[in-house]
Amino acid sequence: MTSTALLTDRYELTMLDAALRDGTADRPSVFEVFARRLSGGRRYGVLAGTGRVLEAVERFRFGDAELEWLAAEHVVSSATADWLACYRFGGSISGYREGELYFPSSPVLTVEASFAEGVILETLILSILNADSAIATAAARMVSAAAARPIAEMGSRRTHEHAAVSAARAAWIAGFAATSNLEAGRRWSVPTMGTAAHAFTLLHDSEEAAFRAQIDAMGPGTTLLVDTYDVMTAVETAVRVAGPALGAVRIDSGDLPVVVQAVRDRLDELGAPDTMITVTNDLDEYAIAGLAASPVDSYGAGTRLVGGSGHPTAGFVYKLVERADEDGAMRPVAKKSIEKAGTAGRKWAFRLLTDGVATQERIVVADTEPRVAAARDLVVPLIVGGRNDPAHIGPAGARAAREHHARVIAELPPVAMRLSGGDPAIPTVLA
Repeated sequence: MTSTALLTDRYELTMLDAALRDGTADRPSVFEVFARRLSGGRRYGVLAGTGRVLEAVERFRFGDAELEWLAAEHVVSSATADWLACYRFGGSISGYREGELYFPSSPVLTVEASFAEGVILETLILSILNADSAIATAAARMVSAAAARPIAEMGSRRTHEHAAVSAARAAWIAGFAATSNLEAGRRWSVPTMGTAAHAFTLLHDSEEAAFRAQIDAMGPGTTLLVDTYDVMTAVETAVRVAGPALGAVRIDSGDLPVVVQAVRDRLDELGAPDTMITVTNDLDEYAIAGLAASPVDSYGAGTRLVGGSGHPTAGFVYKLVERADEDGAMRPVAKKSIEKAGTAGRKWAFRLLTDGVATQERIVVADTEPRVAAARDLVVPLIVGGRNDPAHIGPAGARAAREHHARVIAELPPVAMRLSGGDPAIPTVLA
């Protein structure tokens, strides 16, 4: 089991060290993950990474290698190192189901534990949720723009090797049909796809020879890449080699609306009306929306999905909202600084619905879960007494998140599907 204990910031361990010294480390505490606003004028956010968080918390252990490095760097005292050697998260975590939508102030994750147990999880939790939720939100907008046409995730070469796997998972949860990344397929059971790149065509003495080799290996139902040299010549060669049973052609460059229409017309003229067209080439939701009237059958997205420049961060923060006093009584706490003021107290969340359409995100501050009429309860237990709920982890958890997302995004009002910047699709009301 690979430890996640050092996937954190130094100040979390120095806070722990100081709290252990002054006797406050064991105070019962409540930490909350939320976004103050939706970045980039987005109208909703998609929560992803929850299952990965739960597995990472389980692996948050300080073994000999981690402790030896901390000692060599003089990060914490020997007494704190002894405490870390025995660390096992024994608290509880609740929150939104993975794949759920979130809005400003939505308490997507709540950690209840001693201050010491909870404070050192901040960076680990935020690094996963911020990265995965940013990908999932961008992916959901692309899926919406594609209007039921499938999209494949193809961004592995545009990010680092581990991020590629988590990005594929997040995109699949948000509705992408498949990924090119094999590790995502092995680890999370995300469907995989892929045929050939331009290098395969360039390897051969002619485009026809490349197409014949691919068809011999994969059958006529494969997808042939037709923009290595001249697109229209390649389309004619592809149909001549594969026949009308050719599965698809892929276009990765050019003035896409014009090229796609020309390719569709030529395929039809050549007697291949069932041959599909897939389009790639640095697509984002705006480019996909621009192809809505074009005869595109499927898309592939990568750079603008996983590269970081194509979408804003999720903007989650991890804040202490309640802790025990010296006498054991729980006290709500919050920052009061300008533009970063928080709301103190343990929170519960509900999605109000009218005729199946979401109308409000209601956040209730209470010690115990209240009841709200005509609303969907958003908060579920994820870890209880240090033990993960298996329904939320592994490939089964990822599939459940995908299915949950498909249900809840259908609740949004039509305004949520606008790609232009604006207010959140539904208001957040603090009760």
